[in-house]
Amino acid sequence: MNSANVHLFVFDTMADWEAAFAISAINSSQFQSEPGRHRVVTAAASLAPITTMGGVRIQPDVTLDAVTSESSAMLILPGGGAWEDGRNDGALRIASQLMASGVPVAAICGATLALARAGFLDKVRHTSNAREYLISSGYHGTGFYCGVPAVTDKNVITATGIAPVDFAREIFSKLNFYSPACLDAWYALFKYGDAEKYHAFAGGQA
Repeated sequence: MNSANVHLFVFDTMADWEAAFAISAINSSQFQSEPGRHRVVTAAASLAPITTMGGVRIQPDVTLDAVTSESSAMLILPGGGAWEDGRNDGALRIASQLMASGVPVAAICGATLALARAGFLDKVRHTSNAREYLISSGYHGTGFYCGVPAVTDKNVITATGIAPVDFAREIFSKLNFYSPACLDAWYALFKYGDAEKYHAFAGGQA
């Protein structure tokens, strides 16, 4: 994996908090295994500004057509109602191309429904908001459904919409972003509010 770009798909009404833990850490070099290697690049259907569910206005960096297996280390797909309405087909097309080339795709909440509907979850372990939520898509992957907050199988990361911390942990692990000790300390802090491991790790890095 040569590219350092982690592409974040942005669109009107996207659930902005669902990828927040992941992208904020990616853009901070603190404790990274290769500090400054990765950066977040926002991608959208066009370069027109989008407005998130939280009312945050984002000017996309690139259009989806610029997201290729050569330019991307990972594509992150946040949730939002547009997935349920079938309005993000362009992002699904890019996701399909990336996965076929071995580039990881990370989807959370409504984005998992879109992956299921497109058949991308039929043969990989995955999770979502609920098994029934994905069954509504008509997909054939129920036997691979895992009732966990987040899971990675091959080059597909999926998460329930109420698990942004677990989603971030899977992303960091797939990117070899932190050392195992650092990842454990980060997760304990942000998942459980347990600062002991984090302080011990940070002290050892001083």
